[in-house]
Amino acid sequence: MEFRQEVVVISDVHLGTYGSAAAQLVSYLKSIKPKVLILNGDIIDIWQFNKRYFPDDHMKVIREIIRMLSKGTEVHYITGNHDESLRRFSGFTLANFHLDNKVILDLPTGKAWVFHGDVFDFSIKHSKWIAKLGGKGYDLLILLNTFINWSLVKMGKERISISKKVKDKVKGVISYINNFEENVAQIAMENDYRYVICGHIHQPCIKDFTDENGKVTTYLNSGDWVENNTALEYNNGEWKLIEFKEASVAKKEPKMDKVTIELDMLLGSKDKQ
Repeated sequence: MEFRQEVVVISDVHLGTYGSAAAQLVSYLKSIKPKVLILNGDIIDIWQFNKRYFPDDHMKVIREIIRMLSKGTEVHYITGNHDESLRRFSGFTLANFHLDNKVILDLPTGKAWVFHGDVFDFSIKHSKWIAKLGGKGYDLLILLNTFINWSLVKMGKERISISKKVKDKVKGVISYINNFEENVAQIAMENDYRYVICGHIHQPCIKDFTDENGKVTTYLNSGDWVENNTALEYNNGEWKLIEFKEASVAKKEPKMDKVTIELDMLLGSKDKQ
């Protein structure tokens, strides 16, 4: 009898950008058979979407999700800030595919509140142009990092993540992440959720928070498929953070490939965003 994960959560794939680890994600998706798959925001990066760049590996992610749907997996697509233009279709359901802004899971071990997390980001809510500018800068940094890693691999050295090193050392970033986690956990606790699951900040984590009355809420973040290649899996009453590693799958050099279908017909013209 094949093993099926009860719930799998992934987020922040950023398809359509140079940094997306789409090839690795395809391999991971082929290795699992979840009953429920939650795509927790920023799956397709509509903010930075460009018809000139959508490689076959990125298209394979979409095909793999469609394959899962055809096999009976219940798929929930939760909108994030980079794919916020889909929010006007919130509530859309087609067979076992659902598009929403949040999902509440009634698990045997307690209720789980699942949402992307950008609603708690001040820069997104009040200065969206700064956030978009930062997104382009981040993508440029990832592109630079891609070429650096290509050179390192050619020399037989290990890859590095420049942006991850920056995030791990800059006090302001560390403080922002800690505040984000605490604020989200506090609101979840006030609303009697046993778990709260986010993406957005690209920081994979499972952490318990306890209030003065001893009530415990577990904060979980599925990380991303740009730097960390992580997912959350729930089985037999336990959440686990999965870090996917596959030596045989190397991140390809960016190529200006064109997709075989008109994605702008699906996502809407970029000029109308």
